[in-house]
Formats: sequence, C-alpha cells, structure tokens
Amino acid sequence: MSSLRLVVAGLSLAATPALSQNLSALDCAHPFGLYDNMELVYQLQDAHGKATGTIRNRVVSLGSEQNKKQTITTNTVLLKSGLYDARHKLLHLQDLTFRCRQDTSFTDGSNELNPESLRSFRDRRFAYAPVPLAWPNQPTVGSELPSGGITVQVSSTAVDIAQVYTTVQKRRVTGTESITTPAGTFQCYKVEAERESATAARADMVMRNVVRVVDYYSPAVGIVKSEVYDKKGKLEQVRLLAAINKESGADAVEKNKEKYKVKKS
Repeated sequence: MSSLRLVVAGLSLAATPALSQNLSALDCAHPFGLYDNMELVYQLQDAHGKATGTIRNRVVSLGSEQNKKQTITTNTVLLKSGLYDARHKLLHLQDLTFRCRQDTSFTDGSNELNPESLRSFRDRRFAYAPVPLAWPNQPTVGSELPSGGITVQVSSTAVDIAQVYTTVQKRRVTGTESITTPAGTFQCYKVEAERESATAARADMVMRNVVRVVDYYSPAVGIVKSEVYDKKGKLEQVRLLAAINKESGADAVEKNKEKYKVKKS
C-alpha cells in the first residue's frame, strides 16, 4: 500500500462512528483531500461483482473564487474525468469542478448525467445547467441534503428539441459504516437518495427512469462506494473506489501526512 493510501486509510480509521473532530478539521483548500495531479480510480461492477468499466478522475488544477463582497472564499478543483469500458477503451471524457466552501464540499452535477442519454441528439446544440451536490463535512444522521444534478437543453439553430435532465433528490443521511475497498478502509456516511433521469420532448411526452442510489461518503476522499438499485429494489450497479494515485506533488502529500498523522499510543 502506498504512503498516500496509508495516510488516507489512517485518517478514515481514526474517525469514530460519531465522525468527530478529525473530519471537521479537513482542509477546505483541498476539497475531498484532492491535490495537484492526484487521480482517483473507480471500478464499475454489475450486480454480480463483475467489472464492467472504469472511471478515472485526474486533478488538473486547483483554484479559488470569491463572492462579490469578497467575504466568502470557494476553493475549486478541476478534474478530467474519463469513462472506460471493460477493455479500457475510452467512452466519454468530460471536465468536472468540485468545490469547497466553509464546512461543505460539492461535487459537479454534470457527473450525474449518463452520456448515453444524449447519444441520439448528434449534431445538436447542448446548453448545460448543472446544480452541484452538497456533501457537508459533518452531516447529522437523519438529516436531509439538498437536491442536485443537471439539465441539458437540446436545440437546433431554429427550435428547442428536448430537455434532458438527471436530478438526485430526497437525499438523506441514514447512518455511518466502515467501508473497505482496494484503496483502503474508510469510515463513511451512508447517504440514500432517488435519482430521476428523463428526456422530455414536451410536457406530455416524457421518458423517465427512477432508481435508488446509496452513496458511502468520506469527507477525506469523497465517494468511496455507490450502489444503484432499480424500482423493484434489485441491485443494478456498484461503483467502488479502487485506487488513489499520486504521481507528483510529494511535498503536499507529506504536509497532509503530518496534519492527519495518527499518533501511536
């Protein structure tokens, strides 16, 4: 196991089910613990545990934004996200922006859109309107979280054609669990939600699909595991954090290690 994985695993194991002060002290300048050139690798699996693909999220740059009054700073991470099939062929590439403001981090609502939902609209114009998903550093078990997702207006040069959207709603923190993956063991919040995806050509012509999503979220590294269930409650897909790769920026990792070092008794 790499030194970085040991650091992250050590931080997550140090947190109790109450997920106390270790997590509230997370560095908001690095949302979800992300540093330059870091890469998170997720394995996609079917209901039987068979690998069906891979997602690779690589950090491209870090930045910050301020509100108009310059009283609140929002730290940003730009990622290049690639979706690959089981044979490692690139299927889709997109830019994602994760953020952190005060005690809450945010994932990009664009990440919720299935690329296949736009495949039938080739050579059309797309207007994207993402809404970030909030992930508080210390949510309360039983609390509700805001909805998020993305809406895409599909049009030609003359008319609007359809609206494609994915909304993650009815999000609730239902507990805490220790989750072990190939990347380590992490103390996570369990967040259950409903994900609605639809293509609407007009108000009376909507193709809609609703599934249940269970996310296991660690403030230290983000989403560790996601499970998707169909409307009958049958497991459809699992996304599992498989690796945390760091090829450069060793100084930043060492600083992170010192900050979150687990003291020996």
